[in-house]
Amino acid sequence: MIENDIFRALADPTRRAIFEKLASGAMNASALREGMQISQPAVSQHLSVLRGARLIREERQGRFVNYEVDPEGVALIAGWLTKYRAYWPARIDALKALLKDMDQ
Repeated sequence: MIENDIFRALADPTRRAIFEKLASGAMNASALREGMQISQPAVSQHLSVLRGARLIREERQGRFVNYEVDPEGVALIAGWLTKYRAYWPARIDALKALLKDMDQ
């Protein structure tokens, strides 16, 4: 199930940081590494996991590789969250009502 791969990939704080950097635009691995205390091979491993979860994609331009957020992967996250959007408002309203009854 791809959702498991997505959430497993985003469970790691370094991968989340890389994903968030890519949300601002395409970058190569060196640019992604800036400001992070991480080796180039570790960045490559994290990028591989994010690609495997279909959260990012790569575009080769000669010998350079740029990475960017994959809209299809983000759509999978949004679709998963949509299932729960309808659930929570009713549950929160029920909790509010219960707390109000408990105060009286």
